[in-house]
Amino acid sequence: MSLFFSFSTSVLTKRFTRIACVATALGWTLVTAGAIPLRFAVAEEVTRSDVLVQDSFERDEPIAGQEHIGNGWGTNSRTRAKGNQQVDLIDGVMHITRHPDADHGVSVTHETSFQDATIELRFKIGPQDDLGINIADMNEKSVHAGHICMAKITTQAVELIDMKTGRMRLDIRQANQAKSLTAEQKALIASTSKKFKHKLDPSQWHDLQVTIEGDSMHVRIDGDEIGSFQSAGIGHATKSRLRLAVNRFAMIDDVLVTRSK
Repeated sequence: MSLFFSFSTSVLTKRFTRIACVATALGWTLVTAGAIPLRFAVAEEVTRSDVLVQDSFERDEPIAGQEHIGNGWGTNSRTRAKGNQQVDLIDGVMHITRHPDADHGVSVTHETSFQDATIELRFKIGPQDDLGINIADMNEKSVHAGHICMAKITTQAVELIDMKTGRMRLDIRQANQAKSLTAEQKALIASTSKKFKHKLDPSQWHDLQVTIEGDSMHVRIDGDEIGSFQSAGIGHATKSRLRLAVNRFAMIDDVLVTRSK
């Protein structure tokens, strides 16, 4: 049996050994070519036009100690952390660390455009850390800061959140800040998210896949289906920004975003 995989050079360097070991054990033959990592998925063809974001962070900042991720990435460090560096590229991995002077969690952003897509990456977080795959539309004015939906991962659970019709809708957010939420608003917030218990080993790297399809969001970690959630706001037609949201610390590698619609 032969499987066709397509890798970038840097992703190949990091991952081919592990793939080859698995393939050998199964009696498969691997063939590699091209420049698009397919992340073990061979059922569907991925074309270059489908790839929205691809980064394995195999580079250094131009000036040591200064935040400059490159490849289309931005952060909120200037506006929320007094310009202090919160993201550092070290040995082909993106390290995200909230600075003590920051008044908000770290937001690492990349502009994109899709309705449906799959976001894949490798991550490592500690026992007290979290990672949010936060999707936004900066032109959507009915919500705070463009928030549409998010998958939030900790070492204990995964939470899928419709932020557009729930907690980030302007009237609900304002009421929440004023501590004046009505019973109806509290019920709405509760109905626009779903949490799944799932323990992760904080000493290990993990593979994450978040798929947005219509008004549903699905999450897989290390190949296992964790859960899915359906809510109207997830189906928002124009999603224009990917945010990697980190409240304390996270390590990120091998990001791949592919559009299906």
